[in-house]
Amino acid sequence: MGKQNVKEVKRNEAEVVVVNPKVRKGLTSMAIDWIESLIVRYMYDSSVDHHWLSGNFAPVLDEAPPCTNLPVIGHLPDCLNGAFLRVGPNPKYPPVAGYHWFDGDGMIHGLRIKDGNATYVSRYVKTSRLKQEETYGGAKFIKVGDLKGLFGLLMLNMQILREKLEVLDMSYGYGTANTAMIYHHGKLMALSEGDKPYVIGVKEDGDLQTLGLLDFDKRLTHSFTAHPKVDPCTGEMFTFGYSQTHPYLTYRVISKDGFINDPVTITLPRPVLMHDFAITENYVIIMDLPLYIKPKEMVKEKKLIFTFDATKKARFGVLPRYAKNDSLIKWFELPNCFIFHNANAWEEGDDVVLITCRVENPDFTMNNESMNGKLEDSNNELFEMRFNMKSGRASQKKLSASAVEFPRINESYTGRKQRYVYGTVSNHFAKVSGIVKFDLHMNPEMGKRKIKVGGNIQGIFDLGPGIFGSEAIFIPRKPNITSEEDDGYLIHFLHNENTGKSAINVIDARTMSPDPVAVVELPYRVPYGFHALFMSEEQLQEQAEL
Repeated sequence: MGKQNVKEVKRNEAEVVVVNPKVRKGLTSMAIDWIESLIVRYMYDSSVDHHWLSGNFAPVLDEAPPCTNLPVIGHLPDCLNGAFLRVGPNPKYPPVAGYHWFDGDGMIHGLRIKDGNATYVSRYVKTSRLKQEETYGGAKFIKVGDLKGLFGLLMLNMQILREKLEVLDMSYGYGTANTAMIYHHGKLMALSEGDKPYVIGVKEDGDLQTLGLLDFDKRLTHSFTAHPKVDPCTGEMFTFGYSQTHPYLTYRVISKDGFINDPVTITLPRPVLMHDFAITENYVIIMDLPLYIKPKEMVKEKKLIFTFDATKKARFGVLPRYAKNDSLIKWFELPNCFIFHNANAWEEGDDVVLITCRVENPDFTMNNESMNGKLEDSNNELFEMRFNMKSGRASQKKLSASAVEFPRINESYTGRKQRYVYGTVSNHFAKVSGIVKFDLHMNPEMGKRKIKVGGNIQGIFDLGPGIFGSEAIFIPRKPNITSEEDDGYLIHFLHNENTGKSAINVIDARTMSPDPVAVVELPYRVPYGFHALFMSEEQLQEQAEL
């Protein structure tokens, strides 16, 4: 290998940073704890029932080392050889006061599948935040659930005080790594959008190990979205990070070899919370939606720090994905909404098409009052949006009735036109009651079954009374685009609230048969969580070699 090639390898191979935070225990820490305890005693309503810490939202108390030879009803197809992983919030220590579902420490629940045998494991992501709280033996970082009213402002100042007096070490960030995962260039990453990625190693027996933080040799100086996109054709990864300081948004392209290119700053009118975005072959779609962080409104209106402005339009920016700056971005406006998750996007003539789950008037409090309502009351629906790059016009079309979320596709079609979308349907917020398959080639009024989710439905897998699940991942029977788009399986976690038992379901994605292909019975309860990922056997071997 020539000198130039050696330099290129070193340039592309980003090192994993070992996380070793420094904390300052002693009188200063104790004094802040005492002040905080007075604030909690006299200002926090301790009678508030923590819904997110009860039932199957409650954390499991211990990690689970690899549990082998699990009972399997049915059979596990060969294409499932690999690791099915799902991350979610699992607070290790009880909250000092408030708690929101977004607050818990990231815990990964994994199923290692090989030759029809299954092994279960669960491990915390060893973030800087978790390591510091382990040192103190209790919760120290502020939580989203605290950020309400004057109490929230005071608790925020306690956090700032801990930072300034170096009771907490913020040099490695403060994220929970509890939201999603991505695999790229031999690295499995656990993500939360306010932080940098944490790299996770998957061992041959399925066990999980936090290797450290990925800052791309200090070139990543901003937060990293929980929903980056990997182009299956080019191998590149696309990401962004938002902030509360001008210009508010930074977009990045990461090569297939893991090198992060120079930042592209995107100027927005005001800072927003942007959870997801989308890519096509030639563009990225930026979403400027009116969800803000406003401390003044938090105090004045006694609400959570999240503020959604229903008077503002929804703005979508379409930017050439290799642009060096934001001068070429084209902005489109549609009626007010918020979007948690997109399914996919592609180009069709002069149109850039986005398939997304759109919600009107989102409720970010997720308190007991809102939990007693139906998810369909929030008007969460599957939509097709079109942005015409020639005329500048935008349009949208509803593809489903409400209560559809966590849309997934055959990821071999990411950024390219695809036919099928797999989403979740829910009776109550965050409790998935079924998996629905949408056929985008069908007209919405041609659905085979007129049921509550409506639309162009090709099939629904109903989990049954008292059984709730999570996001389903599509695994193709054959890799890449070598067979029919829906020729494969859907896999997801579920929990039976009648028996207290958890399991993993494998569903035939083509037929959506009510009879699972396989059910793997798990030895421990698995709390409801967020996003999942499947690593193939080839990817497991690739990451093991790096």
